[in-house]
Amino acid sequence: MKRTWLLFAQAVTVLLAAYFVVATLKPEWIHKRSTSLGGVVSIVEAPSGAPAVPAAGSLSAAAKKASPAVVSINTSKAAQRHPRSNDPWFRFFFGDQADQPQVGLGSGVIVSTDGYILTNNHVVEGADEIEVTLNDSRHARGKVIGTDPDTDLAVLKIELDKLPVIVLGNSDELLVGDQVLAIGNPFGVGQTVTSGIVSALGRNQLGINQFENFIQTDAAINPGNSGGALIDVNGNLQGINTAIYSRSGGSMGIGFAIPVSMAKIVLEGIVKEGQVRRGWIGVEPSDLSPELAETFGVKADAGVIITGVLQNGPAAKAGIRPGDVITSVGEKKTDSVQALLTAVAGLKPGDTARFALQRGTDKMELDVTPGLRPKSPIRQQLPNNE
Repeated sequence: MKRTWLLFAQAVTVLLAAYFVVATLKPEWIHKRSTSLGGVVSIVEAPSGAPAVPAAGSLSAAAKKASPAVVSINTSKAAQRHPRSNDPWFRFFFGDQADQPQVGLGSGVIVSTDGYILTNNHVVEGADEIEVTLNDSRHARGKVIGTDPDTDLAVLKIELDKLPVIVLGNSDELLVGDQVLAIGNPFGVGQTVTSGIVSALGRNQLGINQFENFIQTDAAINPGNSGGALIDVNGNLQGINTAIYSRSGGSMGIGFAIPVSMAKIVLEGIVKEGQVRRGWIGVEPSDLSPELAETFGVKADAGVIITGVLQNGPAAKAGIRPGDVITSVGEKKTDSVQALLTAVAGLKPGDTARFALQRGTDKMELDVTPGLRPKSPIRQQLPNNE
């Protein structure tokens, strides 16, 4: 009996050692499943039923979480007849030009189970018909709830059940170097995900929008991506893709997205009041320079100098004069024209705010009651802005 047990133990030991060697050096011999194709080619297949494990560093979970809430937007605009299309001589030289409707393509992001969608204003501007296509192939007619040309944002609404919704992140916590994904429908090829990093924050003075505080990214953004989502590694929305810098019309690694912090303000204003109510004080600001400081006789070395004040405007009524240098609005420092514009726009019309300024060598504070910012003229389409 003892001899039999000894032989059994030795056999088990040898088998375990052989299994260990094979599992270490040739693991595919254990897990492979050979299949013959037509009796000619032998292939090796992974075991069926094995769950797919994302590779280290994969962003597939983020893309899977956010993609269902990113939609494709197709727009059409009635054709505009040439003013001389009825002229026989015009038709003789140029032919009878058929009226072709203008079509557009963009993307959008579902932000509410009620069907509200954030997109770019230039995607839907002037459109007669808007068709929204979800990632699950459902279609719906989109209705424009409101637009905000100053930020190039628009809010649409669709009527569908069981809508996927994206999770809004906190764009104020983004850092340069953070990984991001851009999701949209470039060139109409279908939903596409591209990856990159945050290249810069707070980009402004680009001449794209009135209010600029862009997230810059090298994630590929192409025509058709406008209005799509810029998400973080957790699948949360960080921005609305809006523009690219390009000499060819395609991505060159410089794309811009509107931060979700700004988009939320626009969304709330449009849904609640049909418009975004921004503060306005009626001044003409300029970045402070030694030449302007000398011209107006001011000794400030930081802030925004006021070169003009609208008569009977909020600033004039509060006592602000040309040559004053505004250094802060409430708790927000104003070291650039864009910073002053953003700070004033964030004030609630009718609510008094404290402005810190310098006049000559004197520092002072004034209470200013902002009015409602007038509507901007129709936004011009800029080169390289898709």
